Amino acid sequence: MSNHVLVVDDDNAHRGMLRTMLRSWGFTVDEATDGDEAIELVREKPFDAVLTDVRMARVDGIHALKAILEYNPALPVILMTAYSSVETAVDALRIGAYDYLVKPLDFDLLRETLSQSIERSRHSVENRELRRQLSENEKDTEILGKSPAMQAMLRFIETVAPTEATVLITGESGTGKELVARALHRASSRAAKPLVTVNCAALAENLLESELFGHEKGSFTGAERRRDGRFVQADGGTLFLDEIGEMPISLQAKLLRALQQGEVQRVGSDTPIHVDVRVLAATNRDLRHEASEKRFREDLYFRLNVISIDVPPLRQRTEDIPVLSAFFAQRFAERNHKNIKGFAPQAMDSFNRYSWPGNVRELENAVERAVILCQGDLISEKDLPANILNASPAAEPVREPEDFSFAGMSLDMVERHAIESTMRQTGDNKSEAARRLGITRATLHNKLRKYGMD
Repeated sequence: MSNHVLVVDDDNAHRGMLRTMLRSWGFTVDEATDGDEAIELVREKPFDAVLTDVRMARVDGIHALKAILEYNPALPVILMTAYSSVETAVDALRIGAYDYLVKPLDFDLLRETLSQSIERSRHSVENRELRRQLSENEKDTEILGKSPAMQAMLRFIETVAPTEATVLITGESGTGKELVARALHRASSRAAKPLVTVNCAALAENLLESELFGHEKGSFTGAERRRDGRFVQADGGTLFLDEIGEMPISLQAKLLRALQQGEVQRVGSDTPIHVDVRVLAATNRDLRHEASEKRFREDLYFRLNVISIDVPPLRQRTEDIPVLSAFFAQRFAERNHKNIKGFAPQAMDSFNRYSWPGNVRELENAVERAVILCQGDLISEKDLPANILNASPAAEPVREPEDFSFAGMSLDMVERHAIESTMRQTGDNKSEAARRLGITRATLHNKLRKYGMD
């Protein structure tokens, strides 16, 4: 992509000369005739540099400089000034201007100054983003889990992340598909570039097309300015398309073209824009089935599904419930200025017994509620939502020999046999056995002692 420069000058001839010169050097150029128009444009679209005259009839370059740097301190602003106004330009350097050039312009110096300002700004942004990613609380975006399923998924992410492959992330709502996308981006060679996210279910078709690809001024009602889309904003980085299964099928052909050719077109434009973007997509739908039912393009499905990562639901990795609960409890305790040390055994038993249809997101919400309601230093059963506290999922079936019969056995004998069989199947893991039997760990301990099995 060419670098995007805003030229601000109320002299039409001088502005036109600069436009021609900059475009011949490969820059994309927008123009403004005074400082107010420049400020408005900077707030509406991203630029790599601003080249502005100091003296203009309406709003001068110094006023524009202050407003632009207040809005975006990282945007390099270069001033053009007559020799008699050099003192003003030097003052502007103290305000934060990148540099100034004296009229008549030395074009070689102009080209060099523009290129250096953009390069320095880009390095500054990349370094700042990298520092932010390294210094942020990694646990806020870390995939937590010690279960075999999660450990296997993490190893797979490590293998896939350094590649350029498109990845389709599947799983139920609330399992953490966006965390997988962030982990893939963070471990890739694109980590210093942006990760741009689009929720395909959140926008109507015409708005989603504009969001993805951008639009030209006047291309539809309300399009008062040209706007870059998310593909352009993610150039050099990663684009994460969440809820891809909700994308209207009429828009899927344009997405497929962008993936195959690495080009996008703004709404209302026939000019292709080359973009270098790695695409990750996520869905809670079965896209293969959706494709067979003609609700999703089969060719797009195969293009997205180069690599597939399925995030397991929480009920299939119950070993992770205590780990996640402890993490969320610590986070929300800090946010709410509470001193909470952990969970009472009965509360954790309730968590382990619950099936978590809303997965990790539901667990997070439940822990946040419990932290807020907790009056002591341990979260107890009374702090939990009623649906979790009263949950009693059916125990997983205990497979017995076909000729086994409970006929003629007392209830105690039946109970003892069920406990013995379950303990055997779980390798004497009391927490897992209690979960399968639908009782608390404390109740299981009492029954083991009752039957002389402890």
